[in-house]
Amino acid sequence: MSGGISIDEQKIWFLVINALGGLAVIASYVAGLTSHPNTEQLLWGRVTPSLKSIYMVSMPLAAAGYLLCLYFILFQLDAGTVRIWGYDGFLVLDIIFMAILVFSAFWMPLTASLALLCALLVISQKEPAWSYWLAVGGAAVFFIQTGIMDAFIWPAFFPYK
Repeated sequence: MSGGISIDEQKIWFLVINALGGLAVIASYVAGLTSHPNTEQLLWGRVTPSLKSIYMVSMPLAAAGYLLCLYFILFQLDAGTVRIWGYDGFLVLDIIFMAILVFSAFWMPLTASLALLCALLVISQKEPAWSYWLAVGGAAVFFIQTGIMDAFIWPAFFPYK
């Protein structure tokens, strides 16, 4: 137990954060696209077709990376003993994932994806190794998409008025 919350409750809370946050992200895209019909192409700005092709590959890879992280966290970590930076690991992960999802729901790039990658690199539990390294790789791909491509590359091609 950690902080009076049972192990199962910690994982349930983590799931709730991801479910509600995920719904908020999807709802923000639906609201944005339906309130501005026929403007999907404007969101690409001046992104070239070749760069757009890279995005079309990297976005699903980033989503898969996110899911690999979720798998490792939910099915491989012991919520009662995992530590990150000396703190309760699930508390740290809850904060990181809340930040990722809140920023994403408001379409703000450079999310807390770097914090997720760093947290996984210093996490106290790294077993099973195959799952851990898939999660780290997934977090790295997720960071490349959200922390580099979405934060720096895409804005450079966006026509600000």
